[in-house]
Amino acid sequence: MNNPQPVMEINTDRIPDVLPIIPLFDAALFPKMVLPLIVMKAESIQLIDEAMSQNRIIGLLVSKKTEDLNNLSPQQDLYQVGTSAMILKMAKTDDNRAQLLVQGLGRFRVIEFVAGKPYPLAQVEHIYEKDTKDTEIEALMANIINIFTRTVELSPGMPSEIAAMARSIQEPGTLADMVASSINSTTVEKQTILELFDIKPRLKEVNKLLNHQLEILELGNKIQTQVKGDMDKSQREYYLRQQLKAIKEELGEKDEATVEIDDYRAKIEETNMPEVAVKEAKRELDRLARMHPSSAEYTVASTYLDWLTGLPWNESTVDNLDIHKARKILDDDHFGLEKAKRRIIEYLAVRKLKPESQGPIICFAGPPGTGKTSLGNSIARALGRKFHRISLGGVRDEAEIRGHRRTYVGALPGRIIQGIRRAGSNNPVFMLDEIDKVGSDFRGDPSSALLEVLDPEQNFSFSDHYLDVPFDLSKVMFITTANILDTIPPALRDRMEVLQLLGYTEDEKVKIANRYLIPRQRKAHGLKADQIAFTKGAVRRIINGYTREAGLRNLERNIATICRGVASKVASEEVASMNIKVINISKFLGPVQFTSEVKSRVATPGVAMGLAWTPTGGDLLFIEATSMKGKKGLTLTGQLGDVMKESATAALSFIRSNASSINIEEDFFDNQDIHIHVPAGAIPKDGPSAGVTMLTALVSLLTGKKIKKDLAMTGEITLRGQVLPVGGIKEKVLAAHRAGIKEIILPAWNEKDLAEIPKKVQKEITFHFVEKMRDVLKFALNSK
Repeated sequence: MNNPQPVMEINTDRIPDVLPIIPLFDAALFPKMVLPLIVMKAESIQLIDEAMSQNRIIGLLVSKKTEDLNNLSPQQDLYQVGTSAMILKMAKTDDNRAQLLVQGLGRFRVIEFVAGKPYPLAQVEHIYEKDTKDTEIEALMANIINIFTRTVELSPGMPSEIAAMARSIQEPGTLADMVASSINSTTVEKQTILELFDIKPRLKEVNKLLNHQLEILELGNKIQTQVKGDMDKSQREYYLRQQLKAIKEELGEKDEATVEIDDYRAKIEETNMPEVAVKEAKRELDRLARMHPSSAEYTVASTYLDWLTGLPWNESTVDNLDIHKARKILDDDHFGLEKAKRRIIEYLAVRKLKPESQGPIICFAGPPGTGKTSLGNSIARALGRKFHRISLGGVRDEAEIRGHRRTYVGALPGRIIQGIRRAGSNNPVFMLDEIDKVGSDFRGDPSSALLEVLDPEQNFSFSDHYLDVPFDLSKVMFITTANILDTIPPALRDRMEVLQLLGYTEDEKVKIANRYLIPRQRKAHGLKADQIAFTKGAVRRIINGYTREAGLRNLERNIATICRGVASKVASEEVASMNIKVINISKFLGPVQFTSEVKSRVATPGVAMGLAWTPTGGDLLFIEATSMKGKKGLTLTGQLGDVMKESATAALSFIRSNASSINIEEDFFDNQDIHIHVPAGAIPKDGPSAGVTMLTALVSLLTGKKIKKDLAMTGEITLRGQVLPVGGIKEKVLAAHRAGIKEIILPAWNEKDLAEIPKKVQKEITFHFVEKMRDVLKFALNSK
């Protein structure tokens, strides 16, 4: 830090206009201030020797560079405003260094650098200050003195006399320079002050720097006071605790920490944990006993012991092995779903005959709203077990399944162990909902962690990262749900027994609505049985006209909308009760949302009706073909995927290669273009099962024959005219049944899939099983 005290008065009139220049690094000198310097470079020592033999006056310029100081360019690497100075004292040391004490004389600006010496020489213009004062300058000076006095008080390295010296200075420029040289500011900030020749801007800049310095000092002082207070408080608390401990020992009482450790020891003995868990618990308890209760690690250790002793290591519920009672519970809760119910009854039967048998990992797969999640709760009720459900939708962190290691702050076990503890038994029904929506990112792959959980050959020793001891999950009955199986990794899917819940027929929906949905919504809206009633026709109209789904969610939403409307009328005393019929449904739900477009869409040649599979159930797929003049062009529209485009190309190639046998001119493609369009163009479509439909539409177009009404079809084709099997038969057939289709063409290899279709649907639809495309055309095209 510069010494701000002026040492001697020097006549500035005899300062020459050409000055030898010494660069300054990490320091700046102000006029009338004193600065000690150490000079090491040979040319600078020569400069000092020559100055001492003449007038002792040198020029000081601050360097812009802080590295590579040996290669300075005076014109580029030095600031052009500096301070002329008088060498007050000079002493040389044994290692060819010179120690100087210099006093600033005045500011100067470099005009140009002069050659002729090994050290820099500069022709300079001296800057002289005008000693002027006005009210604003006096106010600025008074503010600087006040702030500087407070700064000196908070700075232990600054002598208190320096504040008195500042108060004695009358010249505003000298005051600004003295304060700027005294405070802890950067060289660049000091150079900025040096370059301000006008008094008023210089005073304002010093005010700004002083306020910043004072703010830092006050904040540091506040932190120091707070830390000291915290340390004093901790020492005092420790001393008082030791005194309290001594008093309790004299009275024969135990402190809280000792009582807590004794409680943990008793829990470890009572819990009947496995040997490896007991060993880990006792080791952690010994660590806990050596800790002070106020330490951060104490909480971590006690939380770990809480989890370890709180798990149901050997607590199980007794299974209800009454097959008839279990069947009644399942029938009461759900209508239909015979395959899923039969599998649960089989599991109960096996448990009854062989109690030690391991439980299956069942996966309920199907469209939304088909009862997958609620079926899990019913299974728990039928078995007499506790039920716990976790949703895996959007889980991307492996630690969600396996837990965090205890080294992390706020670590906890994974969701599996948390669910077991909440269930309170080691054999609950544990539902992993939406397993197809598990993702992976930089935090790991949760589906890989589930491989151990869902494998009966491994999960008897499941190790959570937090517990770090094995826990037996083999008694847990895991049930998973999924909308789509394709997104589940193959290794995980292989561990599960998949049961498809593929949706409901119209009759099943009517029965479910009357038995479950309407009573539930009536109760939810505060209505009594005699205040609202639905006719069977009204329920069917809601199903056919306002919903198009495999499940029941939209049906229940529409029933809830009607119940709200009736509740509003009953509450306002407009009506006492209401019978919902077909004619008054539109008052609550608006106009019919879905109408059958089957008959209007197949009234012309070139339009065929196919069947499609979607994650939410089956649907109808219309394919339109038209031709125009051109030369062998094939256009495909409707957001078709690559596989579907290939099916259209294969269909056209089959027709061209077999044109004569199906009564089409062999050169039909030479003078025309063909356009195939699949409506609902905003929806992406793909898959090979539309091949049969595309070929039938093209033959209908080229022969001019209409396709039979109320006929739908599905199947993959080959260039040889073979019809190959496809998937999703039950969903497609149910969708056709909902739309009123009377005949369906299916591949012969899919005949086995009719076993999953309800008997009533099979009776109402005529199925044609085909192996070749010629059979398809025979059934599909009218003879006229």
